[in-house]
Amino acid sequence: MNTIKAKIENPLSELISDEIFELLDAHGLIDDKAVRDYQIRKKFKQLRASKVSAGDAIDSIREEYPYLQFDTIRKIVYQISK
Repeated sequence: MNTIKAKIENPLSELISDEIFELLDAHGLIDDKAVRDYQIRKKFKQLRASKVSAGDAIDSIREEYPYLQFDTIRKIVYQISK
């Protein structure tokens, strides 16, 4: 019997290899919320770099994450790193 293994897309491909991501994910060491927040901050920076206003950038991100409120996304993108 052939086992089909679903290929997980690596949202951190610019930071770690696909193999390492899969290994960490298989062991439950990936914090999905932190990865989501990283992707939101990355998208926000890209939009702002292309001269999109902060409000429009947040609205654009809300289209991808409709379950998040405007203020929640604002807090994510302006969160001070610890």
